[in-house]
Amino acid sequence: MRVVVALGGNALLQRGEPPDSEVQAHHVAAAVEALAPIGRDHELVVTHGNGPQIGLLALESARDPALSHPYPLDVLGAQTQGMVGYWLLQALQNALPGRQVACVITQTLVAADDPAWADPTKFIGPVYDEPEARRLADERGWQVRADGGAWRRVVASPDPVKVVEESLLELLLWQEAIVVCAGGGGVPVVRDADGRLQGVEAVVDKDRTSAILAASVKADALLLLTDVPGVVAGFGTAGARTIGRTTTDELRTLDLPAGSMRPKVEAVCEFAERTGRFAAIGALADAESILRGEAGTFVAPIGYLADSRHEMTFDPGGKAP
Repeated sequence: MRVVVALGGNALLQRGEPPDSEVQAHHVAAAVEALAPIGRDHELVVTHGNGPQIGLLALESARDPALSHPYPLDVLGAQTQGMVGYWLLQALQNALPGRQVACVITQTLVAADDPAWADPTKFIGPVYDEPEARRLADERGWQVRADGGAWRRVVASPDPVKVVEESLLELLLWQEAIVVCAGGGGVPVVRDADGRLQGVEAVVDKDRTSAILAASVKADALLLLTDVPGVVAGFGTAGARTIGRTTTDELRTLDLPAGSMRPKVEAVCEFAERTGRFAAIGALADAESILRGEAGTFVAPIGYLADSRHEMTFDPGGKAP
C-alpha cells in the first residue's frame, strides 16, 4: 500500500513541555517507532504539524535585536520543515536501515482571495493564560483565542489548493524512498499576475494539505495521527463516545472545534470522497492497528462499505459501515 501519515504537532511537543531540542527529538523517536512497521511493509509519506515550533521561532524572531523586523511566517515555516524534517529523516534511517529516506521542503499553493484571511483560526506557539495572551496581542498586534483551557496566538489558515512539488514527491515514491514533506502544511505561497510564486503570512492546515497530497500521489490510505484515540461525538458530555467505523455524511454532522478536530474531519472526508479510499483518525501509538482497521475512527465515503482490509465495495443503499 501507499500510505500518507500526518503527525500532529503535539506528537512532537506536548502541552506545557519545554521546547528543547532533546525533548522534541525524543518524541520524534517515539513517533518513528510507531511508524516503522508501516514503513517496513508499505510505501510511506510522512507529514507533520509545526504549530508549537513555528510559534517558538516567531517569538525568537520578534525578540531578536539584530533584526529590523521579524521573519515572515512563510520563512519560519520553511525553517520548521527543515528542523523537524531532519529529526524525522534521521530517526527513520536509524529505524529502517537500508531504506532511502528523503526530506523535501514543499510549498503549498493557496488562493489570495480565500475568506480565511479575514478569520484567523490556526493556533501557533505556546499556551498562555488569558491576561498574558491579551497583553501580548496588544503589544505585538497578534490575534489570540481560547484553545481549550488556555489561550494561544491564531493566524490565517487558507485552504490548500495544490502541493507545488507533488510530481517530485511521486518520483521519489516510485524510487521506493520514504518521503518526509509538507511540514506544517507546506510553505504557503500564491502566484502573482505573472505566475511567479511568492510566500504569504499564514500557516496552512497540515491535515488538509495531507489529504490533497494523498489524493495527488494516489495513496491507498490517509492516517491522521494525534494524541486521542479517535473522533469523539458529544465531547465533554455524559454521552460522549469515540466513533469507530462511520461515513463522511455522519462525520460532517458533528459539531467540532474549528481549530483542532474539525480540520481533521474535513481532511479525511475530502480524501475519502475524492478517492473512495481508506482514511482514519486516531492515536499515534495505534498507527499499525489503525491501518489494519482495528483502532481509530475509520472513514468511508457515503455509498461504500469497508472490510478490515480496507477493500471498498459499493452499497447502493448508502448505509454506514
